[in-house]
Amino acid sequence: MSTNGISLRVKSIDTVRGLIMVIMALDHVRDYFHITALSADPLDPGTTNPALFFTRWITHFCAPSFMLLSGISAYLSGQNKTPAETSSFLLKRGLWLIVVELTFMTFAFSFDITFKTIFLAVLWALGTSMLVLGVFVRFFSPKAILISGLVLIFGHSLFDLLKPAPGSGLDIFLGIFLTGAGRFVPRGDGGNIAFLYVILPWAGIMMSGYGLGMIYNRSFSEQKRRKVLLQLGIAAIVLFLILRFVNYYGDQAPWSVQSEGLRTFFSFMNASKYPPSLIYTLMTLGPILILLALTEHTNTKLTRFFTVYGKVPFFYFMLHFYLIHLLTMVVVLSSGYTWEQATAPELFFKFRPNDFGYNLGMVYVIWITIVLALYFPCRWFGNYRERNKKWWLSYL
Repeated sequence: MSTNGISLRVKSIDTVRGLIMVIMALDHVRDYFHITALSADPLDPGTTNPALFFTRWITHFCAPSFMLLSGISAYLSGQNKTPAETSSFLLKRGLWLIVVELTFMTFAFSFDITFKTIFLAVLWALGTSMLVLGVFVRFFSPKAILISGLVLIFGHSLFDLLKPAPGSGLDIFLGIFLTGAGRFVPRGDGGNIAFLYVILPWAGIMMSGYGLGMIYNRSFSEQKRRKVLLQLGIAAIVLFLILRFVNYYGDQAPWSVQSEGLRTFFSFMNASKYPPSLIYTLMTLGPILILLALTEHTNTKLTRFFTVYGKVPFFYFMLHFYLIHLLTMVVVLSSGYTWEQATAPELFFKFRPNDFGYNLGMVYVIWITIVLALYFPCRWFGNYRERNKKWWLSYL
């Protein structure tokens, strides 16, 4: 998931990345195993419940954290390279992630051998963001890249004010690059391309992470770095609260007073991920910056557990998705569904009928089982990659 081949590894980055990847698996297990995953919005303040809201909301931290940490890792990786070499690696890795998204990940999502719908999701966002970052690295300084990233984060919501005609060129451009909340574009062969993640807001987060990497220079003291991370994290949370209370700028979905105080709180916290609004970005990255500050030298059984996953993010990401969907297939076919029912043409996700699923408690059991099942494979691969410095391992 992140830029690998890092010569200067920072333990807190692997630890935090591992934590968010474990949390990420919860959302994917919920997608395939929860009874209402395909029929109800878990973040709808009017219909959700506290456990379901939290289960979906906590996974909001994953994607922006991937982007931020990938940017920091790209900076660290480039410390022993020229800007041209760093740019070349980012461009090649970005293209590789897009190819993986179009092929292996689209199939992991759907198990549809016809590829009727091509899903452009997390790896698409990471890959395109690396392409953007790769271009900037070749021509601009880390400080200029940081400023550019912050301009994208704070300014892209301005484009929400534009209301181009549906289906127009500008509408499609904005939907893919800036303001899209999920767009299905016909391919011309009866299939669709699902643009689930827009490009530039996510690229802005990665670029900001690259600029933030400057505080991990050897000349930057640990004490000063922790202070900067804590100050930035607290400032992001405070700004999130202020902007959200004002309820005017920074999110496509303003909060509103609901029938109960708790449901009003749900509405307040339900910031827009598609696209990642300014308020969503501040809400999620503020705590992540604080966590980076607090875990730099933390060495407990729990942090070592998370680090196992954080060192091999791409390997874990691919493996966990296929394992979840394969387990779904086995359980569905074992539950009395016929092959025809499980692979009906109208299903986006084969072997995931709309009326299949379990309660939330069982979802948590399956999630924990999936994560633990991947621990030893991830530890093995992490050790293997440390022992073998082959060039192709930097892409896995």
